[in-house]
Amino acid sequence: MKLKRIALAALSATLVLGLTACGTSQNTTPSQSGSTSGQKMTLRLADIQPADYPTVVGDNEFAKLVKERTNGRITISVYPNAQLGDEKTAIEQLQLGAIDFGRINASPLASFDKQLNVFNLPYLFSSSDQMWKVLNGPIGDQMLAGLKDSKMIGLTYYDSGARNFYNSKKPVVHPQDLAGLKIRVQQSDMFIDLVKTLGGSPTPMAYGEVYSALQTGVIDGAENNWPSYYSTNHYKVSKYLTLDEHSRTPEILLASQSTWNKLSPDDQKIVLQAAKDSQAVQRKAWTDLENKAIQAAKDNGNVVTKVDITEWQKAAQPLYDKYGKDYTSIIDQIRATK
Repeated sequence: MKLKRIALAALSATLVLGLTACGTSQNTTPSQSGSTSGQKMTLRLADIQPADYPTVVGDNEFAKLVKERTNGRITISVYPNAQLGDEKTAIEQLQLGAIDFGRINASPLASFDKQLNVFNLPYLFSSSDQMWKVLNGPIGDQMLAGLKDSKMIGLTYYDSGARNFYNSKKPVVHPQDLAGLKIRVQQSDMFIDLVKTLGGSPTPMAYGEVYSALQTGVIDGAENNWPSYYSTNHYKVSKYLTLDEHSRTPEILLASQSTWNKLSPDDQKIVLQAAKDSQAVQRKAWTDLENKAIQAAKDNGNVVTKVDITEWQKAAQPLYDKYGKDYTSIIDQIRATK
């Protein structure tokens, strides 16, 4: 009998481990269809950003709405600060079903869904308002649906702002004003070609080295969004910022297809709507952070130059000939959205 009790205890422990290994805990027996209708669940969401960053604010709003709308039956625990790994790791874990949700930038996701590469093209959107009309409309839905082939379910988009050029030398109004300026870029062929095409001198460099390089004159400028310009103190050593908004690559909130398939149709609707509803809170958090950065730049006496985006779009056309030829239809649809 003692051996039998030991064997039963070991079997129970194995079953518990099996249920928790994928990050999902369930308190009732699944129905024959495999859905989790009526079950109490704890799910995990991965984000690489700090706890107060706008994407994590959105994650927490999403988790709150799901919990409220399921009367506490489905709980989503948010893990910021890359606690569950970097974005590449998170993508792999989502595909395996080892984590349930993730907030990932569209750029690394393009390795798994080629059509998302279109978001990396410079000057794709004419404004923030136009971008959100695209993302929250049929085109955006089509892009999210494409992730299903990679075992992920796209739920909604989050804001990551627009990247702008900034430098320590002079105001830049026209593309040709970048001529001769050494501009730090990411180690990306498209970003390197963008600066070359606009007449600047691209200088790939690790992100952490940019401040000292700006300070010592190793480079003349760089490019990034408002919060990064502010949080890294680049605004203190690079006072000329050009609002060219050359890149608007959105964030995407995702579910693991494995987790999604375990949810009942009703729970899927709740989760999807909660994700969409959380977008407004995330976008407000992003706008608030941008405004804080803008005010800091103004207080520092920085020169912020607004430009004619169409002029920069025209200058960047060679990149569309090189990198956008596979996405002509999507590009046309995006450009036609007003």
